[in-house]
Amino acid sequence: MKAFVFPGQGSQYVGMGKDFYENFEEVRQLHEKVNERLGFNLTDIIFNNEEKLNLTEYTQPALVLTSYITYKIFKEKKGIEPDFVAGHSLGEFTALAVAGSLSLEDAVYITHIRGKLMQSAVPEGVGLMAAIIGLEASKIEEILKQIDGIVEIANYNSYEQTVISGEKVAVEKAMEILKSQGAKKVVPLVVSVPAHSSMLKEKAQEFGEYLEKIEIKDASIPVISNVSAKPITKAQDIKQELKVHFYSPVRWVQTIEYLSSMGVKDIYEIGPKKVLTGLIKRINKDLNLKNVETLQDIENA
Repeated sequence: MKAFVFPGQGSQYVGMGKDFYENFEEVRQLHEKVNERLGFNLTDIIFNNEEKLNLTEYTQPALVLTSYITYKIFKEKKGIEPDFVAGHSLGEFTALAVAGSLSLEDAVYITHIRGKLMQSAVPEGVGLMAAIIGLEASKIEEILKQIDGIVEIANYNSYEQTVISGEKVAVEKAMEILKSQGAKKVVPLVVSVPAHSSMLKEKAQEFGEYLEKIEIKDASIPVISNVSAKPITKAQDIKQELKVHFYSPVRWVQTIEYLSSMGVKDIYEIGPKKVLTGLIKRINKDLNLKNVETLQDIENA
């Protein structure tokens, strides 16, 4: 059994996917279609504009487009099909496009909107996220309950790494306490948006209105939900997932545990960088992990 997984925000870099763009006419056509849908030149941002690429509203569609194209060329060249797909946070939109639930143009358009809404949800300097290393998630959950203000688990990334998110003051207080309670490291993240926290609930409603305007179909491959870490395939369930996805924690540990329990042995990380491969290694050493990022990777696969 095989699963394809797709990266989230933070994996972007200028020039990602350029080898596909230069070598395949169909890829250039996909870029054109997407640029037309968005009403601006995303291609130019991906290849030439680091400052813009790192703005959430451009990062998100850029990663979806690049990861999807990598998958498309990989599938055409190798003919390998997944039994399951999953994505880390933003990567779930790529997984849904691969599973045929969203068209590529809609996936790119809706993640551009998502990025804009996330960026505007909380004023600069009000929210914060931090990675907590070396403390069990269950202990972190207990400690967070005792802190005033909004501070919640945003990502269950691996047994060793949990990300917290919320109001700056509450997150800083949590960092202090978690360090004193045995965390090996507490690292504030360089992000301006407290993602996957209840501070985004209001914007999630607005996002839901945009979701009503795009076509969401049943998925042809089971997509493992970030929210429940269980497969979703029905259009209605997917729409509901995306409405709460905004402010719900990413259950990545539970996703990998579920895939393992279903007999998945091979996991391909498809798209820029190797962030998920690093996390998965720390969750289950027995899985066979492969990276597909470049044309060279596809030829070597």
